[in-house]
Amino acid sequence: MIQRLRFLVLLLLCTGSFVWTQAQTAPMPPGNTTSITIGQSAARLYGPWKFTVGDSPLDPATHQPLWAEPGFDDSKWEDVDLTPKEGATDPTIGVSGYTPGWTAKGHPGYWGYAWYRIHIRVEDRPGQRLALTGPSDVDDAYELFANGTRLGSFGDFSSSHPVVYYAQPMMFSLPPGIINRPEKSKEGLAMQAPATVVLAFRFWMEPTSLTQAPDVGGIHTAPLLGDAGTVAGSYQSQWLELIRAYATAPIELAVFLLLALVAFSLAFFDRSDRVYLWIGAVYVAAVAGSCLTIVGVWFQLIGGISDNLITDAFLNPLSRAGWVMVWWVWFGLRRPAWLPRATIALAVLLAVSNALGEDYFFTVVPHPVSAAFHIVSLVVRLAFVAIMLWIVYQGIRLRGVEGWIVLPAIILSGISRFTTELAVLHIQMMWFPFGAQVNLGDIAGLLLVAALVLLLLRRLVISLRNQRRMALDVKQAQEVQQVILPPARMTLPGLEIESEYRPALEVGGDFFQIIPHPTDGSLLIVAGDVAGKGLRSGMLVALLVGAIRTAVETSADPEYLLGTLNRRLLGRGDAQATCLALRINADGAVTLANAGHLPPYLNGEPLAMEGALPLGMLPGAVFSVMNFKLAEGDRLLLLSDGIAEARDADGQLFGFERVHELLQSQPSAAELASAAQRFGQQDDISVISVTRTMARG
Repeated sequence: MIQRLRFLVLLLLCTGSFVWTQAQTAPMPPGNTTSITIGQSAARLYGPWKFTVGDSPLDPATHQPLWAEPGFDDSKWEDVDLTPKEGATDPTIGVSGYTPGWTAKGHPGYWGYAWYRIHIRVEDRPGQRLALTGPSDVDDAYELFANGTRLGSFGDFSSSHPVVYYAQPMMFSLPPGIINRPEKSKEGLAMQAPATVVLAFRFWMEPTSLTQAPDVGGIHTAPLLGDAGTVAGSYQSQWLELIRAYATAPIELAVFLLLALVAFSLAFFDRSDRVYLWIGAVYVAAVAGSCLTIVGVWFQLIGGISDNLITDAFLNPLSRAGWVMVWWVWFGLRRPAWLPRATIALAVLLAVSNALGEDYFFTVVPHPVSAAFHIVSLVVRLAFVAIMLWIVYQGIRLRGVEGWIVLPAIILSGISRFTTELAVLHIQMMWFPFGAQVNLGDIAGLLLVAALVLLLLRRLVISLRNQRRMALDVKQAQEVQQVILPPARMTLPGLEIESEYRPALEVGGDFFQIIPHPTDGSLLIVAGDVAGKGLRSGMLVALLVGAIRTAVETSADPEYLLGTLNRRLLGRGDAQATCLALRINADGAVTLANAGHLPPYLNGEPLAMEGALPLGMLPGAVFSVMNFKLAEGDRLLLLSDGIAEARDADGQLFGFERVHELLQSQPSAAELASAAQRFGQQDDISVISVTRTMARG
C-alpha cells in the first residue's frame, strides 16, 4: 500500500515534466516475432500472440512449465491480436484499450488455465534497464515468465487453487541477464545488437467470471514493454486511472456512514419508532459493502472470490431484507402479518442460491447444480422486487406523496439487481463520467439517499408540529389542573387550611379537593396520587376530580366516596391510585377512609391505620376506616409520598425519619414542600395542613 501511495505522489509531482516518447516499431521479421526499438520509450505488445487453453506439463528435471521455455514450439497455437478498437473501454471499470477475452474468440464457456506467448526482438541502449507492465485488465490471475524464468505473478499461485484479486496494474523488471543476445555486440554504437525474449503468461480464470460478462477470459489490455523509467510512469498512470474509476466508492462510504449515524441517533432520541433502527442497519450493510469495494479494488488484502462471496451471500440478502422492513415499518403496514417472516426466509434462500449459483464452490458443486441455483437466485430477486413494489403501492395508497417520492428509487434499485443478466443482453448499465464508474445501482442508491433525506425532513417537520401540539395540550392540561385545585389558603369557621402542590412534571398525578358542606358546617377533604406522572396521569386526575364532585352531590361519606372512585377506575387498564378521604364535622369529629394512601400526621405523629388496596385494583374493595376527634389547636397533615421519596444526588432518600423530624418544628405546608424539593424531587409533592382554631358551636 505504501508503494502504491508513493507511486501516486510521484505521478502527481512528475506529470507536468514527464515526456512520453513514442516507441518505434520495426518491420515484422519472419517467424511471428515482434521487433521493437527502445530508446527512452516503451511499446504496447499488441501481438502477434500465440494462445492455447489448458495448462503446461512440467519439465521432469526443472519442474518448470515447458510452455514457458523460449525454445518451445508454439507454431500450432492460435494467433491472438490484442489491438483494441478505437475508443474501446472496459465495460466494468472504464479503463481504455479494452479487447475481448477468450470466450469471445472461440472458447465460450471455458474457464481454467490458458497460456499466452509472444516472441520479441528488442533493440535497446547499452546498460538500459527494461521493465514490463502486466495487463492491467485481466480475468483473473496470471504468472509471468521471460525466457523460462518466472518474473512474478498477479494473484497467489502457491496453492493448488490460485487466489485471485480484482484486476490491478502490475510492474515487472527484466533482470539484465535474462535476455538472449548475440555474443558480438555493436561496439560504439548507440544501440546494442538485437536481443530476443519470449514472454509467457500462464492464466487462471474462475468459473464465476463466466457470469460477469459475455467476453471474459485472459488479457483485456496489452502489456507495455520498454525503458524502466517510462514503464514506471505508465504503471503510475494505470493506478491513477483505476483510482479514478472507483472514486465514487469512498464518497458513497462517507454518505452511507453519515446516514447510519444519523439514523441511529434518531433511534436513540425516539425509541418508539423502529424505522430508524432499520435504516441504520441497512446503511451499516452499505458501509461494509463500500469498504469491501475499496479494499478489493485498491489493495490485495482479500481475494476476489471471498469479497464476492461476502457480498453476494451475506450483505446483499441482508440489505434487501432490510429495505423491505424499512418501508414496511415506514408506511405502517400490518397486513399480511406473515410478510416479515417471508422476507427472512427469502433472504436466507437468496444467500444460499447466490453462494451456490455463482460457481464459488465449483470443486464440490457441479456446474449443472450451480446453474439451477442461479435460476433460484433470479426468481428470489424478482420476488424481492415484487414485494418492494407492492409495499410502495400500499405506501402510495396510505401516505400519498411519501410513496411517490420513494417509487423512482425503488424501480431503479430493482433493475440494478439484474446487472449481470442485462449485461449479457448488451444493455448499458454503467457510465464513466470523467473516468469514474457510475452504475445503475449507484444512481438508485443516490436516489434512495435523496428520498430518505426528503422523507426524514418531512417526518421531522411533522414531528415538530406534533410536539408543538402536544406542548399546547400539556399547557392546557396544566391550566385545567390549576383551575381544579382549591386555593392555597382557606379559612373556615373553626378551621384553617393550607395546601401546596409541586408537580414533578408540567402535569402532575397528585390530586386533592377541599369541599365545605353548604348547610351542616362539615368539611370533606379528598387527597390521592395516581400511578405514574405526566399527561396520562393528569387526565386520570381530571377524571377522578369530576367523579369526586359528582359523588359528593349524593353523599359525603368517605367510604362511599372511595367506593365510587374505585368503580370509576376499574376496567381502565393499569389505572390505579392511592386515595384518602376524611370528613371533619363541626364539632371536630373526623371520619377517615383510606385506600393505600399515606396515613395523615396528627400533631407531628402518624396515625395508626390498617392497610388497604389502592383504587382500581379489585371490585368491591374494602377500605380501612377510622374515627377520631380534633381538639382545639390540633393540626392534621396530609402528605403525598413525593416528600418521603425525594432523593439527593447520592441516591439517599429524604425518608420518613426526616419527615418526622421536620414536623417537630411545625413547618408550613409550603416550607415542608420546599424542603423535600431542595433535597431532590422525584415525584409529585402535595401537602394539606388542617388546623382546628376554635370549637364551633
